[in-house]
Parts: sequence; structure tokens; C-alpha cells
Amino acid sequence: MTEDRTWVPFDLLEAFMVDVFKGVGVPEAEARICADVLITADRRGIDSHGVGRLKTIYYDRIVKGTQEPVTDFEVVRDCKATAVVDGHNGMGMVVGRRCMQMAVDKAREHGLGMVVARNSTHYGFAAYYPLMAVNAGMIGVTGTNARPSIAPTHGVDNMLGTNPLVFAMPTDEEFPFTNDYATSVIQRGRIEQWAREGKSCPEGLVIDREGGTSTDPVQILDDLIKGRAALAPIGGLTEETGGYKGYGFATVVEILSAALSQAAFLKQLGGKDEQGRDIPIPLGHFFLAIDIDCFIDLAAFKKTTGDILRALRASTKAPGKERIYTCGEKEHLVWQERKDKGVPVDAGVQRELVTMRDELELSYLFPFEQV
Repeated sequence: MTEDRTWVPFDLLEAFMVDVFKGVGVPEAEARICADVLITADRRGIDSHGVGRLKTIYYDRIVKGTQEPVTDFEVVRDCKATAVVDGHNGMGMVVGRRCMQMAVDKAREHGLGMVVARNSTHYGFAAYYPLMAVNAGMIGVTGTNARPSIAPTHGVDNMLGTNPLVFAMPTDEEFPFTNDYATSVIQRGRIEQWAREGKSCPEGLVIDREGGTSTDPVQILDDLIKGRAALAPIGGLTEETGGYKGYGFATVVEILSAALSQAAFLKQLGGKDEQGRDIPIPLGHFFLAIDIDCFIDLAAFKKTTGDILRALRASTKAPGKERIYTCGEKEHLVWQERKDKGVPVDAGVQRELVTMRDELELSYLFPFEQV
């Protein structure tokens, strides 16, 4: 690793995260769900949504009282293939896992199952939930709204969240097809990662109130919170580059996350009151499971899907490019590299782990502390 990064074993980090969640009041079974979501992101190389967010997104919010450690999962409407859930500001990962399991169970009975949630919180990396459907031999879909970050095309206000729209589908290969990315040109978590690493952001990702751009990740994060900057949607800052496409998809996710469940939306998710004090961020999510066997034999679907992906990877490469990838392949390759090494933990996250350990008086010794 580089000088400021150390490999930490998966089992050590996962056990630590379980104990941290338990230490701030999350029941053990739910703490294990939360830790599993985060460590699965790290296994797949999605470092922006793994252990690096344990303190800032979950630990700090619970300690500050803006998120409930115990999840009151209430089914407020249940109608055969659909359901509406209220998470009562509990743990988003617990809400997400239970909602997707409900969707899978409903799909097994009715062919399709869709569950929406309101008053939830950050549910980690989104692909976790569609992959649950894949493991059941189904297609999985999810989306969530989020803190205001994206400006609409021709605008400068951060109105929409980074709002991922995520699909996962089984194949006959070693890994499923999985697209997991925000509808912004970059997600907030990646900017947080660059800030921790002391790196600059590429130009063109952010627009300020005057229509300019910024590359300082620390300043960008502060400006996003204070409404002085916004992320560009997928496609970029202009209509000519297709920014309206990302803007449109982000709006679709906002509607499906908020309108069906009657969740909070847009500026209601800012996380601050009129005096600038931290308040809960009551997110909405949606989860869809599709039982493939209701359409076609699962093996046939996997074979055709695999044929499509293999044909894409075998197509003519651009000059200077070594290979073509399909969605989910890079995450699979990262897992092959990391499975015997663990998670590369940078200096900023190392400090956060030590802080949480010491505040909770946990007895852990991390590899980066050993001489």
C-alpha cells in the first residue's frame, strides 16, 4: 500500500463495525445487517460507501440524535404485490434489507413485488439490495432520494439528491450484471474520499452560484451543505452534453422515492433547520423484485444475458484501450484482489476508527497501529 494506507482484514473491520453500532444503541441483529452492508461495499471496491462512512454518516448522526439507533419498521399499507413502509428515522440499512426481502417474497408469490419506504435514512451502497434479488433468482431494482446535491439543467440550486437508480440481474457468469452509480456526474461520497486523501476534484463536476466550477473537495462539501454549489447531473452542466438526461433520471428516482410513499423530497432533505442546526434527513426508497421464472426459464435468461455481456466485451476496442468492461465486472475483479488482503484504509479513516474505538472503550488493535 501507499504510506498512508494499510490493509485491514475484513473480519476484523466487520466485527469492529458491529461493536460500534452496538455501542451507540443498535440492537445486535440490526448492527450485523448494518455492518454487512458496509463491509460488502468495501469487498466490491466501493470505498466511498464502506467503512469510510461509518463515523460521519452513521455514528455521528446517532450520537447527535438525528438518527434513531433502533429501527421501528412499520408496514403502513400492504396490498398483495406492493407495500408501503415507515422507517421512523431508524437505520436505513435495516429498512432497506427488510423492504427488499418483502419485495422478493411478494415476487415469489405474484411475479412482481414492489415496496416503498418513507422516513428512512442513508441505506449504504444501493446495489446491496438488488443483489438480494439476484441471489433469489430474480431481477432487482432500487432507488433512493438523498440530500440536495444536483442542480437541474440550466440551474444552479442544489435541488435533487444524487439519487441512484440501480439494477442487478443474474447471468451465467461468475458475477451478476450490476449498475450502481448516482445520477450525478459524481457522488458526494467520492468527493468525501478525495477530501480525506487531500486530492483535488476534476473540473466540471460542480457548479457554483455564479455558474463557475470548483476543484477543492473540502470547499465543495461545505458549499453543498450551505447551498452555494451543486453537482452536475450525468451528462454534465449543459444541455449540449446531455446533462438533461441525468437530470431527468434523478427526477424519476425522486418521484418514485417520495410520491409513492409520501416521503420528504428535494430541499426538505437538507438536514438543517432555519437556525442551521442538524435535523433528521427522512429519506424515501423504492425496491422492486421481478421473478424471472414467471417470464422464462431462469437458466435461459442467464445464458442470454451472459451472451449479451460477452458480446459487448468482445467488441472492437478503442485505440490504446486494453479491454471493455460490463457493469459489475470491475467490482468482481476488485473482490478477487482484496479477498485475501482486506480493506485498504487511508489515514483519515484510520483516525476515525481510533476515535470511535476510544470513545466506546472497545478493545481493538488495528494493523496500522502495530510497529
